[in-house]
Amino acid sequence: MSQLSTYQAEIVGTGAYLPDKIIANSDLEKTLDTSDEWIRSRTGIEERRIASADESASTMAVRAAREALSDAQVEADAVDMIIVCTSTPDIVFPATACFVQKELAAKRAVAFDISAVCSGFVFGLSIAEQFVKRGQFANVLIIGSEVNSRIIDWSDRNTCILFGDGAGAAVLQRSEKSGPVGVLSSHIYSDGSKAGMLTVPGGIGKSRISHTAIDEKQFFLKMDGKSVFKNAVKRMTEVADEALEFNGMKPDDIGLLIPHQANIRIIESVADKLGLAMEKVFINIQKYGNTSAASIPIALHEARKSGRTRPGELTLLTVLGAGLTWGAVAIKW
Repeated sequence: MSQLSTYQAEIVGTGAYLPDKIIANSDLEKTLDTSDEWIRSRTGIEERRIASADESASTMAVRAAREALSDAQVEADAVDMIIVCTSTPDIVFPATACFVQKELAAKRAVAFDISAVCSGFVFGLSIAEQFVKRGQFANVLIIGSEVNSRIIDWSDRNTCILFGDGAGAAVLQRSEKSGPVGVLSSHIYSDGSKAGMLTVPGGIGKSRISHTAIDEKQFFLKMDGKSVFKNAVKRMTEVADEALEFNGMKPDDIGLLIPHQANIRIIESVADKLGLAMEKVFINIQKYGNTSAASIPIALHEARKSGRTRPGELTLLTVLGAGLTWGAVAIKW
């Protein structure tokens, strides 16, 4: 097969998994100086899911992956590549994707993790797109899975109210259909100069695990909320515009916008700057909070299952995460 062969890359199956345990805003009122009204008005979040003691990024990823494979009618042994997008891996190494490969019995698949935090799934989809479109792989499984509750300081009301756990997955498949269909384009960026805005400062390679680091809560998430908000609105809008321009489209051509579910005010601001009515924006932040790399694939799955993604229409994904990282993917069904 020629290295120059070009195929379409279609999303043919999606899946999601959310833990059973729910922490509502009213539960947080009992331990924090906050209120349900305060959280809802500022974030749009009503509740979030929290993994149980026997759940992890890999176990949730497997649940989401199995649903996606079933939806796509693809057997595990037909999967060529597994990309797990996570910033909360089971262990330092091996990669969480290797545990997923084992549980799925996807013996022929190359498996690896990527860390682009909230942007992870969009970055993973961008990687997968290249292998599928040039014909090297026929079926790629991309999974976003996060146990954010393990890196959250539950005494910090500025961060703990925002995050939840979960996993989402998609199967990207090689197609010989004519005309633009599937992933039309992906656009990804990073700016390491803003790494300090959203970070877990405790390290393994940079510094040792020590009593001092633990006492200083260096292994918990730290965030400059105002700066993240400002950059999220700017970058998510810019990259969405870029994706539209690249494909010769305008905001009116968007059938559905699926933005990263980080904050309702960010979502509303991005939609406003794109001139998009909120009826064209998918929102599920009220149920799950920010599930980081799982946010986009969970939303994509729910949008597909609820009939919000329609044949011939454009779905636009847009996201910003720690790094800073950001990106967009244009998909035509």
